[in-house]
Amino acid sequence: MTKRVRKAVFPVAGLGTRFLPATKSVPKELLTVVDRPILQHVVEEAFEAGIEHCIFVTGRNKAAIEDYFDLAYELEDILLKRGKTKEWQALKADLPAPGAMSFTRQQAPLGLGHAVWCARDIVGDEPFAVVLPDMLTMAAQRGGKRSLAQCIEAFDKHGGNIIAVEEVKPEETHKYGIVSVGKKSGSTFEINGMVEKPPQGTAPSNFIISGRYVLSPEIFKILEKGEKGAGGEIQLTDGMKTLAQEQEFHGVIFDGSTYDCGSSIGFLGANVAFALANPDIAPDFRLLLKTLIAKP
Repeated sequence: MTKRVRKAVFPVAGLGTRFLPATKSVPKELLTVVDRPILQHVVEEAFEAGIEHCIFVTGRNKAAIEDYFDLAYELEDILLKRGKTKEWQALKADLPAPGAMSFTRQQAPLGLGHAVWCARDIVGDEPFAVVLPDMLTMAAQRGGKRSLAQCIEAFDKHGGNIIAVEEVKPEETHKYGIVSVGKKSGSTFEINGMVEKPPQGTAPSNFIISGRYVLSPEIFKILEKGEKGAGGEIQLTDGMKTLAQEQEFHGVIFDGSTYDCGSSIGFLGANVAFALANPDIAPDFRLLLKTLIAKP
């Protein structure tokens, strides 16, 4: 019987250099999209998908992430004393259950594959998800499934390994990891090849790897070898290519939108999209946007 996907790995050790000077003192994952940090949004996506245990692979100056998911006794006490019950309840609602979060360190920036490998002992011998926190997803319809839930649904059907993918313009494929498309079945297809940032004009398709994965634990033995790829780093894509020689991989075409919050444009786009999806502020925000756009 196939084991259920219960754990998700969040690689959060990156320096966030594209957002300096803000990330000099604040982890990029805690930058706010509308009313909560980017990381809170992706953790909520994981819990919605049925994940029970979140594993954060951190680095230096990322202690604020651990503090964020902990109790804040002084703040909660002040809120209660001031009668701010609504705000207090919101804090309590976002607080994870005891033991639902684990934190481990990636001492050196050796690549995404190395970051995932650092979580090996916490994951253990079971399939697990990998969630890139820079990639913020939104379901196509209110109340619909986000990317990780669609991946886990595909895993429950097909087993093996699952990668969320999205289409981009052919001229943009050199910026991403790309998959080769095999036999299709609805929004799912067999993956028969992968390449990391192919030279322009050489990509096998225009389906990019979009930051959500379900992987078997055998990936750890491959990543353990420490073989370096693009950029002199241990690449997760290279590890998956090796694993694909022994196990099946399927791509899931995400039915929704993804915003790359690792870039300024993607981060701004996420703020606009999530603000327009928030019924409490959407009407006023829409008017503000119209006013700003109308200005010369």
